[in-house]
Amino acid sequence: MQRKSRPTLQDIADRVGITKMTVSRYMRDPSSVAQATQQKIAAVVEELGYIQNRVPAMLSKSSSKAIGIILPSLSNQVFANLVQGIEQVTKAHGYDTLIAHTGYNQAEEEDKIAALLSYQVDGLILTETNHTPRTLQMLKQAGIPVVETMELPSEPIDMAVGLDHEQTAFEVVSKMIAAGKTNVAYLGARLDTRTQLRMQGYDRAMQAAGLESMHITTKQHSSFTMGGELLEQALTQYPNLDGIFCTNDDIAIGAMMYCSHHQIAIPKQISVVGYNALDIGQAIIPKLTSVETPRFEIGQKSAELLLDVLTGTVPEQKVYDLGYQLTQGQTL
Repeated sequence: MQRKSRPTLQDIADRVGITKMTVSRYMRDPSSVAQATQQKIAAVVEELGYIQNRVPAMLSKSSSKAIGIILPSLSNQVFANLVQGIEQVTKAHGYDTLIAHTGYNQAEEEDKIAALLSYQVDGLILTETNHTPRTLQMLKQAGIPVVETMELPSEPIDMAVGLDHEQTAFEVVSKMIAAGKTNVAYLGARLDTRTQLRMQGYDRAMQAAGLESMHITTKQHSSFTMGGELLEQALTQYPNLDGIFCTNDDIAIGAMMYCSHHQIAIPKQISVVGYNALDIGQAIIPKLTSVETPRFEIGQKSAELLLDVLTGTVPEQKVYDLGYQLTQGQTL
């Protein structure tokens, strides 16, 4: 099929009866032309389905007015909240977002970052903190602002916005122990960096209380079904189990469904605590107690930091810990 030619600025100018330069000024700043002309141009742009070509601006300014976002998963709604926070800020400042997906794979992240840099993105927001040597070298050479999000690396590439997952897990599991639970297991999936940080916090809390750590984990991705399977394994290995700390709400809710099907009372027989406080946790009975991570706010702050740097403002600080809250559930 022959590719159709796209409408041009000249096409719009001819249709309205003005110069191409006037249309170009309108595209840069609509208020720079008379209001009546604005309305005429806008009507023709819509009629022709005009798509602005940013290549000339990118070539002349080495800028795309776009921010690249690297996500590890497209199926995990946790990252949807992050992107919503980012785009609330970027859209208000005239920036587009380009999103790439890595599947929790460092080599894939390297390829996607190379691709986004080739499109001259003005800044990058990453959702992982472990990177290949080539990724680090590319980012160093690119010289653009970078924000690592969702967790707090000990040595950030540039800037970081997130929370301390190890400390959060330590504090939450300590509350479970203080509530009288002495046989608490950690249920984890995929074993990505954040899952491992939460497991380390769990281990520290158990050790501080003189209790045995119990890990039931899988490298497979999280799901409700997986949550039930992990709890079944945990009960087989540890018949005296009286609590589970789950790496995310998918696992926690799957475990709760298993309890419901097997007449296991929550929290009397087994306490359940999830992570990320998804809405479904507040829609089931009993309501899930979960770690509420400020993902939307993390996205907002990350975008604000990038745009501050791009407009010449030096950030007051480069690392932000936005903390967490524990939801008022009924499963602890």
